[in-house]
Amino acid sequence: MRLRREDDGYRLDLGREERALLRRLAAELRDGVEEQAGDPSLQRLFPAAYEDDDDAAEFDRLVRPTLVEAKREALATLERTASADRLTPGELEAWVAALNDLRLVLGTRLDVTEEMDERRWREPGVALYGWLTWVQGTAIEALAAEL
Repeated sequence: MRLRREDDGYRLDLGREERALLRRLAAELRDGVEEQAGDPSLQRLFPAAYEDDDDAAEFDRLVRPTLVEAKREALATLERTASADRLTPGELEAWVAALNDLRLVLGTRLDVTEEMDERRWREPGVALYGWLTWVQGTAIEALAAEL
């Protein structure tokens, strides 16, 4: 993947299969975030804000709908724009957020840690995690170049 700054946006060079994969992953996670069926890996997206259970529940009641909507919108943007050749700065920022959520969920499901055996990086799921990390890093570098 290559991202190049152009006038008012970014030129995105990404293969057809990579685009399809990003669309599929974004759609799957978007559906999961909407359902929130007690999947422990989805809980990683919404950590408790307070140690006290009552305070955490109240914060969750007040804030979670906004957080869920923001995550849904970022994932929908990634899904919608994965086929685009150009991204606006706002779309690229949504990509960074969506890719972060994809990595958090996948990393939790695969038990990715800094201390894991390097042979695990050859596993398909862990390799996918690594690729998502690289795509996110590329997007962050492109945005940071404007600072």
